Amino acid sequence: MIAFLNGILHSKNEGELIIDVSGTGYRVEISNQTLGTLPEPGKELKILIYHHFTDSDQRLFGFATAKEKNLFEKLITVKGIGPKLGLTILSGMPAAGLMEAIVTQNTASLSGISGIGKKTAERMVLELKDKLFDESGPSVVTGSMQSRSKREEAVSALEALGFRKRDAEQAVQQIMAGGPDLTISEVVKQALAQMNR
Repeated sequence: MIAFLNGILHSKNEGELIIDVSGTGYRVEISNQTLGTLPEPGKELKILIYHHFTDSDQRLFGFATAKEKNLFEKLITVKGIGPKLGLTILSGMPAAGLMEAIVTQNTASLSGISGIGKKTAERMVLELKDKLFDESGPSVVTGSMQSRSKREEAVSALEALGFRKRDAEQAVQQIMAGGPDLTISEVVKQALAQMNR
């Protein structure tokens, strides 16, 4: 199982790159988000890999950040979303916007992504709204497995969505005081509603 590749960027195009690792060229499928972060060909590159196996094929999917990779891995757990569609979704909307659309259950925004119909958008919301901030897996906000409190994860999620840390902390504290048993997803959703007023 390949976890990452470290080598020289041979070429890049929309949807893929070729990385030269000690004389072997690996074709890696990528999202537009990752494409936008790549250096010029000939430069050194480290790319995180999701190694996908089927009975007849092996494919490499690459990510510039652990956050994007973790979000991709959550997306492909949704029934009907395979790795190719997962990359299309990541290409169609920045990670922060995607997380916000899922948490706020904005299916109209999700179904605006190429290849995503109303039913798939509804399934994404239903299956991911609580999984996005599941404390037992790698964080889609920070990319790390480090254990974090519900409060820290909610604040980080709001920061990832573009809010100032101080504002996020105040909103989360206020919401958790009124509902200490809320899930991280519910805290983030309520904070978004409060801060977007």
